Order: sequence, then structure tokens, then C-alpha cells
Amino acid sequence: MVLDLLLIGLAVTLFPLPVMAFVLVVSAPRGVRLGLVFILAWLACLVAVIGMVLLFTGGQPPPPRSPPSIAALVATLVIGVGLVVYGERRRRRNRRDATAPDPRVREGGEASAPSTRSRMDEATAWSAAALAVLLQPWGMVAAAAATVVQADLSHTESFLALMGFCLLATSTLLAMELYMVFSPEKAQRALLGLRAWLERHKDQAIVVVCLLLGLWLVARSLYQLTG
Repeated sequence: MVLDLLLIGLAVTLFPLPVMAFVLVVSAPRGVRLGLVFILAWLACLVAVIGMVLLFTGGQPPPPRSPPSIAALVATLVIGVGLVVYGERRRRRNRRDATAPDPRVREGGEASAPSTRSRMDEATAWSAAALAVLLQPWGMVAAAAATVVQADLSHTESFLALMGFCLLATSTLLAMELYMVFSPEKAQRALLGLRAWLERHKDQAIVVVCLLLGLWLVARSLYQLTG
């Protein structure tokens, strides 16, 4: 369980879409405060999902080969297959898009991009929290929930693994928030540069993260189901 949660947490924190949105949030007026709201809402989702699973299991893992245990493994398998299918479909779409003309390019050769920055200037705490909830990679969080079924809170290792998962899944956001707190001007330039880089490479990153995590979940669940 510990290794699975760490890998899922790593995939969550490296998923590019929330990172790109968070950069815009912390770059807006009152960005540090809005970034903190984003992080708290993000963490609240993770804690709520884990709490619901632990409430269902009572903090004790189901016996091996019992219906709840098998159901959790089947759920993990389905989620893993879904991530692989999504990653592969996105990879194929990226290949098609690479050979197709960009519809955003004007006749003069310039690409017109929507002014997302201007909309973020009017962001509120509620909109920052809603953005954190909407951009949560819920498929990966669902995989974490299926893994948490195995948690045994009578052992410190399980408790630390759950805390480690939440911190790891939030680590990228926390690092950017702290960067903005201690060096706002330098951080804003660096983070906007990071967002520009992710804008060009986000599709490849999504494909890699989804395929690697999906294949791991499929292999792990099949091994436990057939072992």
C-alpha cells in the first residue's frame, strides 16, 4: 500500500493542469492568499476522500479474498485501464493535431490565445477553491481511495503513508506557494515561465503520467487478483 500511495501521490503532484491553473491563481492580485485557499480546498478533497474510505472500513483492512478486498482490487484495475486508455487516446490525438494546422493561427501567422490572465485578476477565494476541486485529477484520487481500503490505522506505517500521500500530492503547490511568499517578484517570473513551458508540453506530460500510473495499477491489481 505504501508504494502504491507514493506513486499515486507523485502522479497527482506532477499532473500539469492543476499546476498551470495554480500559477495563474498565485500570479493574480492577492495571489498568495488565493493560492492558500486553493491548497486548502485541494487538501480538503484528499482528506475527505480518505476519511470516507476509512469510515467505511473502520480503519481496518478487509480480509484477503473477501468481497470488499476483491472489489477494491477490481476498482483499481478498472481505474488503471481507464488511465491507460485515456493516455493512449490522448497520445493519438496529439499525433493527429501535430500534423493538422492550428485553427488559432490568424492569417498573419499569429496565434490568438484567450486572455486567461485578465479573468484571474477578478478571482475570488470561492473561485480559487472551486478551481482546486474541479482540477483535482479525480481518476488518480479514486485509485488512491481504492488503495486506502488496505490501510490499517492500528499501525503507524499506514498513518504515515496516508499523511505522506496528502503531502506528496500537494508538494508542488506548496513549493510554489512558499516561493511566492519569500520571493514574490522572482517567483512570479519563474512560475509564468514554467506555465509557458507546460502549455507547450502538457499533452506529452499527461500522456506519460497516465500511461505509467495506469500500467502500474493494472499490473499490481492483476498480480494480487491472480496471485
